[in-house]
Amino acid sequence: MRLPYELSLADAARAIAARELSPVDLTDSVLERIAEVEGDLGAYVTVCADEARKAAAQAERDIAAGRHRGPLHGIPMTLKDLIDAAGLPTTASSRVRAHHTARKDSTVAARLRSAGAVLLGKTHTHEFAYGLTTPQTRNAWAADRVAGGSSGGSAVAVAAGEATFALGTDTGGSIRVPSALNGVVGLKPTYGLVPVDGVTPLSWSLDHVGPITRTVRDAELVLAALTGHHPTEGPARTDESLAGLRVAVPRTYYFDRVAPEVEVAVRRAIGQLAALGAELTEIDIPMTEYVQATQWGVMVPEATAAHEQTLRTSPELYGPDVRVLLEAGGLAPATDYLRAQRARTLMQGAWARLFDEVDLIAAPTVPCTAVHRDQQEVSWPATGGTESVSDAYVRLSAPANLTGLPSLSLPVGLDGAGLPIGMQLIGRALGEATLLRAGRAYETAHPPVTLLGPEAGHRTPASTPVAPSTPPADATILR
Repeated sequence: MRLPYELSLADAARAIAARELSPVDLTDSVLERIAEVEGDLGAYVTVCADEARKAAAQAERDIAAGRHRGPLHGIPMTLKDLIDAAGLPTTASSRVRAHHTARKDSTVAARLRSAGAVLLGKTHTHEFAYGLTTPQTRNAWAADRVAGGSSGGSAVAVAAGEATFALGTDTGGSIRVPSALNGVVGLKPTYGLVPVDGVTPLSWSLDHVGPITRTVRDAELVLAALTGHHPTEGPARTDESLAGLRVAVPRTYYFDRVAPEVEVAVRRAIGQLAALGAELTEIDIPMTEYVQATQWGVMVPEATAAHEQTLRTSPELYGPDVRVLLEAGGLAPATDYLRAQRARTLMQGAWARLFDEVDLIAAPTVPCTAVHRDQQEVSWPATGGTESVSDAYVRLSAPANLTGLPSLSLPVGLDGAGLPIGMQLIGRALGEATLLRAGRAYETAHPPVTLLGPEAGHRTPASTPVAPSTPPADATILR
């Protein structure tokens, strides 16, 4: 029998609505799970257990009185520690913000409270979200591996049963990267769809807020609460067929410098989309040679501008890796920033034209699985050379930030070391419904191996590697 903390959001919501599960019992189960594993994982900055129990008890009373607010009512969740919640610290996992307490809710926190969600606390980020590893936090599947970042604490909390869902932020991949590395679902919505006021900025023209969940259906439920409406494009579908869906497979960029097991697993998953009725076509991704330079050219000066005053008065409070990036941003000429923004505008137009011909792009989320915590570089024997871990992790996720297009990461297997592999689906602007439809169909046909659930019990980490070595015989996979 599954323990309450193991339930997906959708399953817990159904049980609460049917009076088969109490919000108090669910919240107590999750808090007990935090007490059990948090010492090994380091996902949380702050746990507000008393406040969470009070909120759960209030949710139980409201539901019993017929004031049920919807699927998030009574569901325990957590926020990345960039997101303000009234009365709680927002430290951004930095000594710079060690004594900062939020005076009011961010818009997203307020919307979740209005939906009846139960706030458990705040989760670690790479300092000010300026990194891809979240060094304070350990991977949920293997303690000697990175959690990914910058929303590493949120992804680990969801993967390990320390929250039913979480919010993260994404500037260059910071929702999708840790979601992929921890075997959960991460959704970066269209730029501007989810408000970012009350969220500590990294780069205001690239920042996004979105859900990290155990299933695609859960992500859809959270997105509905964050936006005030369900993402729909045309008539709602009740079947899981992908007939007529045009899925693009990149010839260039997304399968360059990718670990073999990642490529095999993602191509197999793409083939399974075809088996569900999707039409596959190959495309060339435009302007790929400018992606990383443009990402850094926009992000670095914007981040430095956001930290200008504190960087002058208290530079010693920043971690060395973040401080050097912020100081470098102060040396970037305005002309370089303007060139990066111009390149970004051209890239946005080129990508928009891609979606005149296709509905989705399917590709790896990250080129490799979680690296060791002390690892600084990733080697690519097939092509020669190395790149930094941060460059490797941001390389495939950054285009969706530059273009502002929605992107969904979902787990599609494990590598030979038993570490999760993620596939991302990228859609046209405000095309979340199509992403979620495709993700749900894949997930229904091929449920992921997780750390939680009847097949996994309470183990941490999971054991049996399931990444396929060859595609299924009946799958169509473009190479």
